[in-house]
Amino acid sequence: MKQTSRKIAIAGSGLVGSLLAIYLRKLGHSITVFDRRPDIRTIKFSGRSINLAMSNRGWKALREVGIEDKVKEIAIPLYKRAMHVDGKPVYFQKYGKEGEAIWSISRGVLNRTMIDLAEEAGVVFRFNEKVWDIHLPEAKLYTGESEKSAWKEYDFDIVFGCDGAFSRIRHKMQRRSRFDYSQDFIDVGYKELTIAAKQDGTHKLDKNSFHIWPRGRFMFIAMPNLDGSFTCTLFLPFEGEVSFESIRNKEDARSFFSTYFPNVMDDIENLLEDFFKNPTSAMVTMKCYPWTYWDKVALVGDSAHAIVPFYGQGMNAGFEDIYALYQIIGKYGDNWERIFEEYQVSRKPNADAIAELSYRNFMEMS
Repeated sequence: MKQTSRKIAIAGSGLVGSLLAIYLRKLGHSITVFDRRPDIRTIKFSGRSINLAMSNRGWKALREVGIEDKVKEIAIPLYKRAMHVDGKPVYFQKYGKEGEAIWSISRGVLNRTMIDLAEEAGVVFRFNEKVWDIHLPEAKLYTGESEKSAWKEYDFDIVFGCDGAFSRIRHKMQRRSRFDYSQDFIDVGYKELTIAAKQDGTHKLDKNSFHIWPRGRFMFIAMPNLDGSFTCTLFLPFEGEVSFESIRNKEDARSFFSTYFPNVMDDIENLLEDFFKNPTSAMVTMKCYPWTYWDKVALVGDSAHAIVPFYGQGMNAGFEDIYALYQIIGKYGDNWERIFEEYQVSRKPNADAIAELSYRNFMEMS
């Protein structure tokens, strides 16, 4: 499938932005990706990212552009949940039939891989270049620092906003009449910790399980990495009797983990130091509509529908946006106005449904 070649800009070099770039290059377009951040391939991991769970919906989107096998090289299959219920032996819950799995993958490792694959396809990345404004009717981008009057102007045929829950592209669209927008922060935050590998490089816990320590209003989870470690996430209320607010010093942290997660405490080498060094992050559900402007601008992924991570479908939903858009392009060719209209009408109900399921799943998991 080919279209008339267009100059297309993508704001955001994350997972959705880089995969969309690969798709659009496959269709013969000239693609430039802008990101205010440095190239993730050149920086050390920040300690602020929940490991991702790739499901069949995500794999289908990767398969369409021939990169599924490449990405599976950096992922680990999880065939079951390992439930660490207080006062009981660990028990397992299979995800489906024999051999069915979700896949654990590091967001940072996946993002680096996706950018590499996009560059190989001919995508141009402009890192450290912040999009601060867009003229919607002409798909004209302005980048740089407006406060310093140091900015550049770019003309494109189409612009895609893949710049996350606090999207600059969406922010400009919000100024239009009859643009619906809502955001809802939950009262639970998260903090990432790490269970290191054994001395021989193997995993301390079963590596083909998604580990969950449910404790009612809060929980701890662990997902395996290729190097033998586990990326762990503590989900805990910001405020209250048992909360991030109530853990003020190392003695408080030691008491909290020895009370609620004693076996985890033994496995995290620098628990007390990392607890206070790593950031506590918030989670938001964001909804908006419309997702498009004429045949010029469209939102994809979190910029259109940010969700909390408890259903493991945020990335998968963004990838499914791209797959759906690609199928619609196959129907309408160069008619971008028809493409964008069907894209938003078809995807909006799915995005709203997954947002609701994600929140409900927190209640089930904890």
